Amino acid sequence: MSAKRTEELSLPMSQAESTAHPPPLTGVLVADFSRVLAGPYCTMLLADLGADVIKVESPQGDDTRRWVPPVSADGVATYFLAINRNKRSIALDLTDARDLAAARELARRADVLVENFKPGGLAKFGLDFESVAGANRGIVYASITGFGSAGGKNLPGYDLMVQAISGLMSLTGDPAGPPFRSGISVFDVITGLHAAIGILAALGQRAATGAGQHVEASLMTSALSAMVNQASAYVAGGVTPVRMGNSHPSLFPYEPLPTASGDLIITAGNDAQFRKLCRVLGGEHLADDARFARTDGRTAHRDQLRPLLTGLLAKRTAGEWFGELIQAGVPCGPVNTVAEGVAFAERLGLSPVVRAGQGDAAVATIRHPLTFSAAAPRYDLPPPRLDEHGDEIRAWLSQPAGDHAARSAWTPA
Repeated sequence: MSAKRTEELSLPMSQAESTAHPPPLTGVLVADFSRVLAGPYCTMLLADLGADVIKVESPQGDDTRRWVPPVSADGVATYFLAINRNKRSIALDLTDARDLAAARELARRADVLVENFKPGGLAKFGLDFESVAGANRGIVYASITGFGSAGGKNLPGYDLMVQAISGLMSLTGDPAGPPFRSGISVFDVITGLHAAIGILAALGQRAATGAGQHVEASLMTSALSAMVNQASAYVAGGVTPVRMGNSHPSLFPYEPLPTASGDLIITAGNDAQFRKLCRVLGGEHLADDARFARTDGRTAHRDQLRPLLTGLLAKRTAGEWFGELIQAGVPCGPVNTVAEGVAFAERLGLSPVVRAGQGDAAVATIRHPLTFSAAAPRYDLPPPRLDEHGDEIRAWLSQPAGDHAARSAWTPA
């Protein structure tokens, strides 16, 4: 099933397919009806791993095409470029009969459908889970919402709203200042990851049962899960966490501390690491002080310990301490800019920047976060122009195809 599907779409050979094994999701067809961030991030991760992703856009295109600045050298919104490589674009107006028929046929042939419309928003087009599953028993249908499909179904799902409503902003910022949002749309990204996990789990179960299912991920539930120890403090301990700036509620030192030049993050998470820190700084006596010898004591007496550590750190720069402390086994790091963070990853040999596409059309993007011993992510296609592949996809959808439901037990390679 999947091999025929790939041939019909005439997909170019993956850069990873020259290795012993193709990417792990090769042959999985994903109908991507999502837009903005959480959904497109999810489907890009799947596309990197070999899935054939068809990005369905309105005639106006994904909103992030217009979210500028910044833009690339070609004038394209870098926001859009960040989350849409390895996809083909088709623009469909679901209020148009022919376009709607193409959308339904795509859903009938797909292994996975991802959407982030308001709950129930696709029912009027016959593209809701029940309608799609009626024609495609094997469909793994993933819905991404802001606040679920029950009581929160009418709430718009914007990351900033969720950061505020979930409680994250109450934890972010200086204790004496206002609450702050995260520097990225953190819950959109986490929800995209959760959706990808759910899709892969459902594909695995389909291999055993032959049937797909409806997977739902919401920003709100993802937010509560992602707040881990802070959410647990309340539900398990009855403690409502508060803003602590860069401090950690349960560990010290675990924050940026000033040096002779620049701040240095020090994360001495256990007693052995703290003793190593004190030895390098020339403050061995601190590790023997009864107030500071144990993790709970250091946390309780952080206000007394902090100035003692900063006094020792003032003898050298952040860069000088970094090298010496890392060599001694003390987790620490400079507070970098994004540019410096990319450069640091380069020095480590992580090769964080890859070019998606070929030749002059290639676009610089950040590497897929996973590596595999027997395969590799692919970077075949640059983020598409709006409807760039529309004619090709329409022609493919107009060709006769077998009954997908009869082939729904196919297992991803």
